[in-house]
Amino acid sequence: MALDRIVLTSFRNHLGTRLEGTSAFNLLVGDNGAGKTNVLEALSLLAPGRGLRRAALGNMAGQGGDGTFAVSAALGDQVQLGTGIRADRPGRRIVQANGAEISAVQLGEWVSLGWLTPAMDRLFAEGAGARRRFLDRLVLALEPSHARNAARLDTALRERNRLLSGASDPDPLWLDAIEIQLAEAGAQVTQARARMVEHLGLALTAIPDAPFAKPDLTYQPGGPLDASSLAAALAEGRRRDRAAQRTLTGPHRDELAVTMAGKGQPAAECSTGEQKAMLIAITLAHSGLLGGERPSLLLLDEVAAHLDPLRRAALFDRLRQGQAQVWLTGTEIAPFDAIAGEAAVWRVSGGSVERLA
Repeated sequence: MALDRIVLTSFRNHLGTRLEGTSAFNLLVGDNGAGKTNVLEALSLLAPGRGLRRAALGNMAGQGGDGTFAVSAALGDQVQLGTGIRADRPGRRIVQANGAEISAVQLGEWVSLGWLTPAMDRLFAEGAGARRRFLDRLVLALEPSHARNAARLDTALRERNRLLSGASDPDPLWLDAIEIQLAEAGAQVTQARARMVEHLGLALTAIPDAPFAKPDLTYQPGGPLDASSLAAALAEGRRRDRAAQRTLTGPHRDELAVTMAGKGQPAAECSTGEQKAMLIAITLAHSGLLGGERPSLLLLDEVAAHLDPLRRAALFDRLRQGQAQVWLTGTEIAPFDAIAGEAAVWRVSGGSVERLA
């Protein structure tokens, strides 16, 4: 099953745009600000979560419209997915599969998605939360159940923090129940993250040392990996956590530590170019893990802009070896000459998309 078509209706000015995505490479070209990233953002909404920009739903609607938008995709002849907001239900995302309403977390059961954008270039210099979100998205592309476990974890964590920050001492029995839920979901999330880092480490060994700088990945959990030990740690830390008015142990404290292979230098201390190269290496390693029954999409925004011809050729060769359908953006076709003959090419301009090849 493959993603054959995508239709954008009133999504950030792309009114009724229809794209056929049957090629392995799909290239969107246009001037800066033409709306190329908007198309990738629409595609990213076929996965659970807030999309590659993490934008509010209301900001995704086309300007001057009624505040609604829709994104639909055909997966072969079997499945029609759709998501968006309606005028009678503003602020609430609607998700459907073959016309039946489903939860957003269920999207992961249909499509496997990953992306790399210029905004992620500072991933290694930002806080640990950004790296946890990055790692969770990588996990979700392979394990759809991760979205539900992460949602359960967040709900239980918010409730525990609410109880701990209250004016009166919380009911110990109620805390017991919340901590069991938190520990069960947290153990699932933590173990999935650990598996992903292990899989990525193995996949990175298959990528040639040149021309991309390769990272070493280390998963640093913020608490015990099993549910019973995590529940015990939460119970033991109640007095400390109540003083801090937040939970100080658990998966929300996890860290993905990245160093440059061969140098042992933390990624945050490497050059901008080295950080970009390591991000690309992780993305390529992850793309090699995608596949199976679910359609796999890889969204690469301006990824070739700052690569020399050797690195661009290596990037395209590696992408050819994967099973993901790749969507790329660029301001001109020239950097993509190596794949021009095998790519579907669209010109993006003025809120519209025109097929060129």
